[in-house]
Amino acid sequence: MAQVPQTFFDALAVRTWCGLALETLGRAREEIDAINVYPVADGDTGTNLYLTVESAVAAVEAVFAGHAARSGPEGPTLADAVRAMAHGALIGARGNSGTILAQLLRGMSQVLAGQESGHADGKTAHADGQGLRLALRHAADSARQAVAHPVEGTVLTVASAAADAACGAGGDCGTVARAAYEGARAALAATPGQLPVLERAGVVDAGGRGLVAVLGALVETFTGERPRDGAATVTAGASGVGEDASPHGECADTAAGAGRDGPAFEVIYLLEAEDTAVARLRERLDALGDSLVVVGGDGLWNVHVHADDAGAAVEAGIEAGRPYRIRITHFGAGDVHTTGAERPPRERAQRAVVAVVPGEGLAGLYAEAGATTVLARPGEPPASGELVQAVRRAHAREVVLLPNDAELRHTAAAAAEQARTEGIRVALIPTRSAVQGIAALAVHEPERRFDEDVVSMTSAAGATRYAEVTVAERQAWTMAGICQAGDVLGLIDGDVAVIGSDVTATARSVLDRMLAAGGEMVTLVLGDEAPDTIAEHLEGRVREGYLAVDTVVYRGGRQGAVLLIGVE
Repeated sequence: MAQVPQTFFDALAVRTWCGLALETLGRAREEIDAINVYPVADGDTGTNLYLTVESAVAAVEAVFAGHAARSGPEGPTLADAVRAMAHGALIGARGNSGTILAQLLRGMSQVLAGQESGHADGKTAHADGQGLRLALRHAADSARQAVAHPVEGTVLTVASAAADAACGAGGDCGTVARAAYEGARAALAATPGQLPVLERAGVVDAGGRGLVAVLGALVETFTGERPRDGAATVTAGASGVGEDASPHGECADTAAGAGRDGPAFEVIYLLEAEDTAVARLRERLDALGDSLVVVGGDGLWNVHVHADDAGAAVEAGIEAGRPYRIRITHFGAGDVHTTGAERPPRERAQRAVVAVVPGEGLAGLYAEAGATTVLARPGEPPASGELVQAVRRAHAREVVLLPNDAELRHTAAAAAEQARTEGIRVALIPTRSAVQGIAALAVHEPERRFDEDVVSMTSAAGATRYAEVTVAERQAWTMAGICQAGDVLGLIDGDVAVIGSDVTATARSVLDRMLAAGGEMVTLVLGDEAPDTIAEHLEGRVREGYLAVDTVVYRGGRQGAVLLIGVE
């Protein structure tokens, strides 16, 4: 169905572009994976780009939904939308191409956020063709700066060509977008002549091919017409891909034509750090390996490097700041995990549990119980692709999936459906809180029949009431009345039940309400911001007021809520 063209680059155009880019990459993903020979022939560039854009889409949709809930139908500004797009891509970036695409989107957002020019009321803020030209130029330049040792014949070459073509075009956003697309297509077709590894395999650069797809979606956004498919630029079939390909990164610092000997691991993590610390980190990682790309800013970075010593790459991040969402891929094994140690290939297990958890402490608890975990930091929910990868990582014939968040149910359902198409038997238990997941995991018995195990886990989760104590970020209407920014909120089963001024007092009130209906076990999960004495106070309250009720306390880390409570 043809899209209604956007005349200017406004928030709606950002939303449309992201959605179309995801659709386009979805259609081209397998083809892009098939021609992926650079950095290594691991066949995941298309998937990595798709997951990166999927995260950007989720962030943009969240901004639209949140603005509608707060402000009605007016919608977010262009600055709101492009910043969300860039942030979503940054936190969801995968692989070399995904990391570079995240920086391209960030570069565009930096320009577009400052290009709003509309009516005095700000409701029609937008950028025009000139703004788009400047955005594409800054995007290409900033992506090059993010790469330690740029190499021509890669996605960087394609991005620069797109920017050059856009800057040479006049007119509106549609004209500029089409010029950028055609410039990128021409540059992509020339990549085999710039990198011998591509010429030997008879393909164009996979990352560049993905960028052409994203720019094609930009053309469709502003013209309503889908441009001719960039697949025609693949110079040969993919049947020989990987047979004699060299292990360079899309922006690797090794010379084209080198042999297969290259770093053993791909290391990726998000990093909270200051600019000065990141500058030192770049130098250290550059000495450890190649394909170094560090993107981001304003205290949050996405770090990507290929290295033989994965542990040293992570330790460098720890010295620079606070790394998290650490992902280490051993190129030979094709297994993704979150430790520095190489795991040998293993036989597929019969059954596994995959769980989304809100904090590092709970991630450790779940992992000790044998679950494969996906960390969901505050404001950064995982995309369905990330859950699918976790299911694959569990390496089991049967998987029980615990989303542990009511808002993740549809995302988890999409992931489960995708995993089923790959022959994995997946059961989704609709847990709405991590404490329900703890209850389900406590009765998990992989030796039982799959259906019996799922029923038992579902019953345990359903029998667990859940609550959280958090601090209000803004004034809002709630089921318990109007709250102000800074108020302490006690939510029971997802609804605000208590509004208070003191964390401990509010938590006690919530606990009393929950135990009024009975219970045998209380689970307390403390966030980093919980008062030091709150656990002792609540445990004492349970001992004094509720006979035969046990209490267990866990440290959840940076989980968003000050306190999670479960009552079984």
